[in-house]
Amino acid sequence: MGAAVEWASVPCPRCGGDATRDPDTMDTFVDSSWYYLRYVDPHDENAAFDPAKVRDWLPVDQYVGGVTHAILHLLYSRFFTKVLHDMGLVDFTEPFTRLLNQGMVIMEGSAMSKSRGNLVRLSDELAEHGVDAIRLSMVFSGPPEDDVDWADVSPSGSTKFLARAWRLSGDVTSEPGTDPATGDESVRKATHRALHDAGHAVETFRFNVAVARVMELVNVLRKAIDTGPGPQDPAVREGAEAVAIMLSLVAPYTAEDMWARLGHEPSVARAGWPAVEEHLLVEDSVTCVVQVAGKVKARLEVPPSIGEDELRALALADPSVESALEGRAVGKVIVRPPKLVNVVPS
Repeated sequence: MGAAVEWASVPCPRCGGDATRDPDTMDTFVDSSWYYLRYVDPHDENAAFDPAKVRDWLPVDQYVGGVTHAILHLLYSRFFTKVLHDMGLVDFTEPFTRLLNQGMVIMEGSAMSKSRGNLVRLSDELAEHGVDAIRLSMVFSGPPEDDVDWADVSPSGSTKFLARAWRLSGDVTSEPGTDPATGDESVRKATHRALHDAGHAVETFRFNVAVARVMELVNVLRKAIDTGPGPQDPAVREGAEAVAIMLSLVAPYTAEDMWARLGHEPSVARAGWPAVEEHLLVEDSVTCVVQVAGKVKARLEVPPSIGEDELRALALADPSVESALEGRAVGKVIVRPPKLVNVVPS
């Protein structure tokens, strides 16, 4: 009821005596159906919102919510918006431009409930594995629109991966600001491919794919440090910094610590997404799988632009292919440049 005392104080319609209105008469979904309009102008004490500010900010670009919102909250929000549009207060008829319905966290195929005895205490999981590992586990478990079955999630695996990524920041020995262009080109290509793919995955809400690309890059950097160009290589530093920045989206505490260990001031959140150098995305070679009678017998490193005739000749000349034919004549050769050759004996 708030301060609307005069409005709430009314005579009783039956006896005429003093009475108070009941202000709680509308469903909470109705009450919250116009909140997005208030966000653009939360301090106006004279009106619900300023139409001019609403024109600058709305409609909402992206709405993320559970599927239960679709039949109540979103329905009412659309109704409110259309009424306000007819009243001339807003110049759009749909409140939300895009919608993403997120999945639920379930357990062993069912919604969690006390009666089923399949509850998972989030506080216990956080205490055991830490917030970064839990968040990473949920993001990596699948697309956001799918349900997450906690029985299939491995927070301990996420913990090990974060520790593996964190160790990279302590192994790098080059100084901050070292020119990465002077570093190992293959490591740089792996870094920029990961940045390119992860960036696109985030923009399209495939956060699990973005995490997978970071994991792949961590493996490349670990190998580069241990058996490759070494921890002093500027490309290794560039890669480790990229890992910290990408991880900051889902594991901010680990990423912040990595960023500091790499010699940077807080915060990694202010670092910005690194620019991808397009020339490093160009592949010098691709792996072509060669099959004989449907079984893989050889792998060839070939240029991406290789032609069908040249690829056929290389495949047939490979010693492993000749051995697999066992003297049989070649009946048919199916060539799909640059990645597949299938030799069918006659």
